Amino acid sequence: MTTAATRPLGDLRVLDLASGAIGGIGRLLAELGADVVKVEPCGDYPERTEQPAYGGLSLGFVAANLGKRGLTLDLAREEDRAILDALAGEADLLLEATVPGSTEAKLLDVAGLRNRHPTLVVLSVSAFGPGTFQDFVATDAVLQALNGVLARSGLAGRAPLLPPGELAIQCAVVQAAYAALIGCLHRRQTGTGDHLDLSLLDGAAQALDPGHGIAGSASAGVLASQMPRGRPEITNYYPIFTCRDGQVRLCILAARQWRGMFEWLGRPALFSDPRFDSLSVRHATPELNVAIAALVAGKTRAEIEAEGKRFGVPTAPILTLKETLDSPHLRDGGLLRDVELAPGLTAPFSDGVLKIDGKRARTAGILPTGEVNPSELLAEWSRGGTAPVIDGFGAPGRPLKGLRVIDLGTIVVGAEQGRLLADYGAEVIKVECAEFPDGMRANSDGGMSASIAAGHRNKRSLGLNLRSEKGRELLLELAGQSDVVLSNFKPGGMASLGLSAETLLARNPRLIVVESSAYGDEGPWADRMGYGPLVRASAGLTAQWRYEDDPKAFGDTVTVYPDHVAARLATTAVLALLLRRARTGRGGRIALGQIDVILSQMAAMVAKTVLSSRGVLLADAIGRDSPWGVFPSEGDDDWIVISIRGDEDWRNLCTAMACPDLASDPGSANRAGRVAARSRIDTAVAAWTRVRTATEAMASLQRHKVPAAAMARASEMPESPFFRSRTMFQTFVQPQLDIPVTVDNAPVRASRLACPPLAPAPMFGEHSIEIARDLLGLCPDDIASLIAEGVLQTGSSVDRRVEPAAA
Repeated sequence: MTTAATRPLGDLRVLDLASGAIGGIGRLLAELGADVVKVEPCGDYPERTEQPAYGGLSLGFVAANLGKRGLTLDLAREEDRAILDALAGEADLLLEATVPGSTEAKLLDVAGLRNRHPTLVVLSVSAFGPGTFQDFVATDAVLQALNGVLARSGLAGRAPLLPPGELAIQCAVVQAAYAALIGCLHRRQTGTGDHLDLSLLDGAAQALDPGHGIAGSASAGVLASQMPRGRPEITNYYPIFTCRDGQVRLCILAARQWRGMFEWLGRPALFSDPRFDSLSVRHATPELNVAIAALVAGKTRAEIEAEGKRFGVPTAPILTLKETLDSPHLRDGGLLRDVELAPGLTAPFSDGVLKIDGKRARTAGILPTGEVNPSELLAEWSRGGTAPVIDGFGAPGRPLKGLRVIDLGTIVVGAEQGRLLADYGAEVIKVECAEFPDGMRANSDGGMSASIAAGHRNKRSLGLNLRSEKGRELLLELAGQSDVVLSNFKPGGMASLGLSAETLLARNPRLIVVESSAYGDEGPWADRMGYGPLVRASAGLTAQWRYEDDPKAFGDTVTVYPDHVAARLATTAVLALLLRRARTGRGGRIALGQIDVILSQMAAMVAKTVLSSRGVLLADAIGRDSPWGVFPSEGDDDWIVISIRGDEDWRNLCTAMACPDLASDPGSANRAGRVAARSRIDTAVAAWTRVRTATEAMASLQRHKVPAAAMARASEMPESPFFRSRTMFQTFVQPQLDIPVTVDNAPVRASRLACPPLAPAPMFGEHSIEIARDLLGLCPDDIASLIAEGVLQTGSSVDRRVEPAAA
């Protein structure tokens, strides 16, 4: 039976004043067991009901608030502000999303709350944070333009392509939850709270696909910020092929995967040169994709997947979201639960994206209805007592200092999990094997690149052959004196090495074991070979990420998703289990599937798809408001995003454009009319933007409160006035590289948390001898013997490597 004591955040009390999709922060904390009380205003609350036409709850409201209790307060009333103040004195965390400088922000008075309750952690989330840009308005499309992702989404030679859904906001929400728990952990160590300031653009720029963060394995170590101007011509990276009943995607990255593909093709002489083991050679050979296209053209998706599995070639069908939801993997996987929207009407929503100790971390399934009595809540929280102080690790500003982390991860997810923990002080030891190196090492010249440096900074490297009995025993010895073990192998991979979660926890019951994978640890797809592009295809996301005028023009090839945000979810769970360990003395196991991450971030879209298939009419069935999209501006491949949310935005747009013809058209006075007139409206807007620079157009529209943004490239972001004002980036020297590496700074602005250190990433096995000596207690003779046997490996061992390990 799950109790408050066993749920990771079972003693965390949260006041949630966030609205819209930002409410997903509290929702994630509720899944991990926190008591989250949503504070809603009195009277009509459009957030609840603005989307559906059937009179039930908004799908977005359910997605952001499942698992919370509800409390109604009017902060314009002094007595209600006093109630909130009293509750803040008993709460651990307050989430708020007021616009800096607004009337609502002044009524809330975060500074006053912090002064009166110095142990309270406040997380303030806004579109752009306080300061020069605080009055700008944002939508997900605006954030996509400014965070550098839009510039590389789509196909070379075409306009950039807005990603589907609200991926920028959803990723920022996870970044915010991670930051909130860092603040709460620090509070438990020091007895003092903090004010955390996170802008949605901060979060989106770091957690979706950071242009200055570790890149995908097919990039050969090239950061997104180093790519050429325009959408890169990289369709060879993760190619999509047409087959008899749709399309499939192949990921041929490791040398052994290419050898399997070579056999599948029938060993053609054209590709028999051993140089084709190299990723760069294959990418430079267009004839290869022509041959693969001919091979699969007459086969079904299922046949291709089966043959790919037989030959060891990672493949995935391009599925619609409906096909994904109808698959046995999703139907029986337990991610989705039905929620009642109105009497007799239910829809499925994700609940339990993380698994803790083998079970999905679900909420209680409730929705906030204003049912909480403030006096009773105050008494309840007062009786909860004081949470235990965490000692044994942590230092002022660095709450993870003193923790030891064994990092067995590979590629992007593996790198990010450990790096996020290292940034706040953890000692992270990257365990590597020369015979099966991390794909990032194998595809980078000399085993180091800017991408590796970005993803593995602040770590140490231990070369260890885990396929040997001695290597396994050394790892178990190290696990016995560590706090966290991170991995992202296919399910069963750790067990095949004799390092299952059960084995590790038997050696050290206080250990926290993370197992991240592509499709989760159970279900029909669990044994699939998985990379992010394949998971996107299987999750129904790739099918939506395409140009409307060409059903085969998919645009997600270069965007790395959900790797970075999946790593943040995993590390958020690590922080939650550290808080639980302070109460119970025991560690635990965390499991996470990337497909679940994607579907949880499309929760409202999942519900809408199911409802639509049942014939339920939704208000947004007529389509997005107009204009909504990417428009040309003056300059070479320069673009601006404009996204109208409703009638007020429309009127503001007409004023900003000084276009009385559009404003006076009665057919454009409402959303339905604007959608019907989309072509005419888009033409008029494009004529206006085309004669202005994107920056000029953005400034003019934002002055009139129109959500608009000039498209930024990753290479331009460090010099952006916004990011400079937020101190978003920092540089460090990686000794093996000619120029300094630019990386993102802290995940949140805080008064009491230090910025991440800037130690370079390690070379392979750089610290093997000192770790063997200092942590494993081995004498020089034993170390020399283990090196001679190939068990303990140093930099010279890379010459013996065979091929990169799969994700």
